Amino acid sequence: MQTGSHDIRAVILDMLRAADGEWISGEELSRRLGISRAAISKHMRVLRDQGHGMEAVTRKGYRLVGEPDSLSPDIVRAGLGTGVFGRREFLHLASTPSTNMEAMSLALHGAPEGSMVVADAQTQGRGRKGRSWQSPPGCGVYVSLVLRPRLEPEAAPVVTLLTNVVIAETIAALTGLTPVCKWPNDVLINGRKVSGNLTEVFLVADSVGHIVTGAGINVHPLPADAGAGLRTPPISLAEAVDGPAPSRLAVLRAFLEQYERWYAVLQEQGIRPVIIRWKQLTDVVGRHLHVETKNGLVEGTVTDVTDDGMLVLRQEDGQEVRLFSGDIVDG
Repeated sequence: MQTGSHDIRAVILDMLRAADGEWISGEELSRRLGISRAAISKHMRVLRDQGHGMEAVTRKGYRLVGEPDSLSPDIVRAGLGTGVFGRREFLHLASTPSTNMEAMSLALHGAPEGSMVVADAQTQGRGRKGRSWQSPPGCGVYVSLVLRPRLEPEAAPVVTLLTNVVIAETIAALTGLTPVCKWPNDVLINGRKVSGNLTEVFLVADSVGHIVTGAGINVHPLPADAGAGLRTPPISLAEAVDGPAPSRLAVLRAFLEQYERWYAVLQEQGIRPVIIRWKQLTDVVGRHLHVETKNGLVEGTVTDVTDDGMLVLRQEDGQEVRLFSGDIVDG
């Protein structure tokens, strides 16, 4: 097999994962990869140094017993089931002011769709209206994707709901929990915020040039003061699940796989399936809400979410108001 060292280690990891905890002999690895037993041993030492739990026993071979909670490209890609997302430009940073800012820079310099930025910490993580998003080191997945969708500018806000759906389904798949999507850009567990996202659209003339969508998912417990001043208190997956929480690595891989699947739906079938799924994941329809908008407080009962992501409220006088954005202040 003529390939680079990184690719060889990725293949070794795939083979060990497929063995599901069973032993694979060095001779078998050597035969299938077309390299010497000594080279296999060298690659195994590198994988151990990267944090992979690797056992080696004479006359049995090797088996994988654990993986590092690292978000580096080599490790993420080794078990990633995507063809595009996470396979293009992949910037992993120990810390950055904002992954969205970094991804926007990549996009403006021509980065292809599916490029991404992930950081172990953000110092200026942002939510809507410039609000701070707490991004302590090693506590969550902080990731931004470059998208170049075939969307009219007025339909671009649906990407916020798309990202919400992806996050909710990622959490459900990994934990069995039932997250709730809160309009427009939060995901809740037990009424507490486990994730938020921020979508930024770059227009060229009257068309969408690119979109950067950024997500923060709380995986490990946050510092005690992380919820100070927040309208919705935070929660992490570790606090929400019974038993061990998924690793940041598992969350990022699942997020990218779900995003590739749902993005294909958006591109092939349009925005309607995304809206339908988002409505299934939210509890907002039918609720009486107060929504803070740039024009003041609006009160009414939610009757629908339109195909372009607008919240429809019926006011006490029977009139309907459509809201493109706002903050739900009582739920």
